[in-house]
Amino acid sequence: MPRNYVGGDSVRFKESGLCSVDMEVYGGETVKGLTPKRLFPMTGERKYITLLDSDGKEVAIIRDIDSLMDESKAVIENALNEYYFMPKITRILNIEDKFGVLKMSVETDKGRVEFAIKNRHYDIKKIYGNRILIRDRNDNRYEIVDYYALDKKSIRMLYQYI
Repeated sequence: MPRNYVGGDSVRFKESGLCSVDMEVYGGETVKGLTPKRLFPMTGERKYITLLDSDGKEVAIIRDIDSLMDESKAVIENALNEYYFMPKITRILNIEDKFGVLKMSVETDKGRVEFAIKNRHYDIKKIYGNRILIRDRNDNRYEIVDYYALDKKSIRMLYQYI
């Protein structure tokens, strides 16, 4: 099945709800209620964005967000930011291991948060470089952009779990 790639000034996007957009293609066709998602969420923040309908079927792909007109680019960026909301951990206040469940208290760029992690072997992942992704038991995600940029106490607490 051939893929439908869109971009440039041949397509226009408008907000249609939380994490969803309407796509108007040059020539008049409009598709409503599409959800933009990254095909490569860890490495491709701005490239290869799939647009899914309400049934999860792919309608189109944006090769590069930067190819879009400014207004459409902002709409897609906002939808992706809402969908991939991921606070950045700036400091670790406490980590407590109780019966195999880690309870973490951290400061993020969005404020102080406390959460629990079910399985530290699967839910704390070191990605490329010094980047770490953490998923809590409620499936919320947190990011440490560079764990060496944390204060020494935070690094010491985190080090035994990565």
